[in-house]
Amino acid sequence: MSNPEPKGYLSLILHAHLPFVRHPEYDNFLEEDWLFEAITETYIPLINMMDGLINDHVDFRLTMSMTPPLCSMLLDPLLQGRYLRELDKLIELSHKEIERTRFDAPFHELAWFYKNMLENCRYVFAEKYQRNLVSAFRKFQDAGKLEIITCGATHGYLPLMTDYPEAIRAQILVARDHYRECFGRDPRGIWLPECAYVPGIEKFLQEAEIRWFIVDSHGVLFADPKPLHGIFAPIYTTAGPAAFGRDVESSKQVWSADEGYPGDPNYRDFYRDVGFDLDYDYIRPYIQPNGQRKFVGLKYHRITGRTAHKEPYRPQVARERTISHAANFMFNREKQIDHLNGVMGRPPIVVAPYDAELYGHWWFEGPQFLNYFLRKSAYDQTTFKTITPAEYLTKFPTQQVATPSASSWGAKGYWEVWLEGSNAWIYPHLHQAAKRMTEVARNFRDCYGLTERAMKQAARELLLAQSSDWAFIMKTGTMVPYAVKRTKDHLLRFNRILDQIEQNNIDEAFLGNCEWRDNIFPNVNWRYYL
Repeated sequence: MSNPEPKGYLSLILHAHLPFVRHPEYDNFLEEDWLFEAITETYIPLINMMDGLINDHVDFRLTMSMTPPLCSMLLDPLLQGRYLRELDKLIELSHKEIERTRFDAPFHELAWFYKNMLENCRYVFAEKYQRNLVSAFRKFQDAGKLEIITCGATHGYLPLMTDYPEAIRAQILVARDHYRECFGRDPRGIWLPECAYVPGIEKFLQEAEIRWFIVDSHGVLFADPKPLHGIFAPIYTTAGPAAFGRDVESSKQVWSADEGYPGDPNYRDFYRDVGFDLDYDYIRPYIQPNGQRKFVGLKYHRITGRTAHKEPYRPQVARERTISHAANFMFNREKQIDHLNGVMGRPPIVVAPYDAELYGHWWFEGPQFLNYFLRKSAYDQTTFKTITPAEYLTKFPTQQVATPSASSWGAKGYWEVWLEGSNAWIYPHLHQAAKRMTEVARNFRDCYGLTERAMKQAARELLLAQSSDWAFIMKTGTMVPYAVKRTKDHLLRFNRILDQIEQNNIDEAFLGNCEWRDNIFPNVNWRYYL
């Protein structure tokens, strides 16, 4: 007996992205921890979850963006080696913690919990996938369960590049090329950086043969003409690619710390970490080389409530909460999709996009929640099915044509987070650089040899300077000096390289140093700026 057709569909989309942070010139670099924490807390738990679902023959669909900077770092031998070095230090610490806590039952249990978790990470990373986590995600895509989509080459904020369309084109086509190298096929979808859209971007998506993208709710709701089905059906742009709008209700239930599941008092507290809690001399080998404390990832307390006193974390109790939260999320999606089907008279699609790092890094139990939700959805209900946006378009190829509204998923819905008092100073420089790159590319279109090498590196430096992460960090006030320095360093290297090209006086030692530092996109096609 075949399963009945569902009343609607749910598309869960995780945006896996980190800025390109790789510093071979230092033996240790604090910001590289962003990648190491995400591997341990988000990417490996998601890989374990999908391996488990496939081993148990659970039918599921998930969509993930894996941005070019993230894939580049995951594939980088230097960072792979450094991750293992950090992991081995934490495993050593967990062994010491088992000894230190042996007369303190709740914490002793947690020390064992972390030892087992970290040793599993080491096995999955080093042995099962031979340091190549990109191949793990590719395996799930090739199995038809996961759709991996791309992003801008360096997560550049595209609406703020519209004066220099070549810059938008390069962000999209370089990303498409890199995706091919990583996954052996073309991307069908794209996560526009920060979900930021302005009419016209779809022309470049069409050139890259990308079929669909995501916008925030108001991007579809304020489309012209007004879409008949709101955010619960995609709209085709006049250039071809389809826009899917974010569903507010399902998003808020998960990401909101106040209204959503992650604020449950039984879940792990992100901010209490042994790197700050334990005796300085004891923790000294596991913090920064300069002696400054940092998060090391062993967190022994639960949220408890809005109080300074935090109770010990209890993994089993937290796991039980994820089961009930997964059941609640499924129940709400059933009711929502049943209602929408009745109103629309056709199967709706509910699109629920999140930052991937929410699952595991910020909300430690997030991957468990996702695991239970996908299992329960497959077996405990028939109202909806999980689907990828590409599958939905194949199944329902006829959709309304409209032009989405300019929008982003940042606070207040437009550009304000990335263009305001703290970061506005960067844009005249970025605009000038994009203009100059286009001019020099046209003047030297037939170059080869050392000049070609220099043009490739100039493209890398410009792309890295354009990363929206730097403006975001300046706005949020965390690690601001680092974001400012990265922006300035890339622009200075970019301008120096182009000066040398124009003067026909390339300093090969300087160029080689830039290639060694900023080694993203070894095969970058700088002629996209023509």
